[in-house]
Amino acid sequence: MSRHHESPESPESPEPTGSGAVGVSSGSARHRSGGRFSRRAQVVTGAVALAALGAGTFGAVSASAGSAAPASRSTATADTANRHLQQTTHLTVDAAARAAQAALDAAERENQRVTVAVVDRNGNTLVTLRGDGAGPQSYESAAKKAYTAVSWNAPTSELVKRLAQTPNLKDIPGTLFLGGGAPVTVKGAPVAAIGVAGAPSGELDEKFAKAGVAALNR
Repeated sequence: MSRHHESPESPESPEPTGSGAVGVSSGSARHRSGGRFSRRAQVVTGAVALAALGAGTFGAVSASAGSAAPASRSTATADTANRHLQQTTHLTVDAAARAAQAALDAAERENQRVTVAVVDRNGNTLVTLRGDGAGPQSYESAAKKAYTAVSWNAPTSELVKRLAQTPNLKDIPGTLFLGGGAPVTVKGAPVAAIGVAGAPSGELDEKFAKAGVAALNR
């Protein structure tokens, strides 16, 4: 059962190459309320079940700059104890909130009013932050950009170029082929994505989204 929480008002980067600790979920997701959110924030937390194998950290997380990864790349591994099950890697809600805040901070440093959305591997929204003054259209657009980026494991600015060869891609429900979405990957496979909307150009939106991805390596 999903739980919605709205906190009260209070107080391009290149592809990251560093290695840092990023949380993975184990069991039910937990939302850390309060913290640094200095504007109206909407955080949607779902049950992010099925934890990653091993310790609660994994290596470098990056925003894929090229084409979509081969279909064989996956963060799912077979459960050796039960052949009918798989174990998958997910971004924790705390990590998603940190990435979203970093993207929003990057936009505010350039006086841009945007909304940031973070989705999991299945396209479900984990976190949405609407900055002060962000347009009403930006809320849905940010989520759709994130959904599109995680679906094809590629920045949406790259996916826009594919429309020339496959124009019917834009007819897929829930997608938005505009710059501003960046996937979060582990070993080349997508585990989440960040979408940003509201800046004057998709290039700026995507710059802020990638700043959110880079924050996961710090």
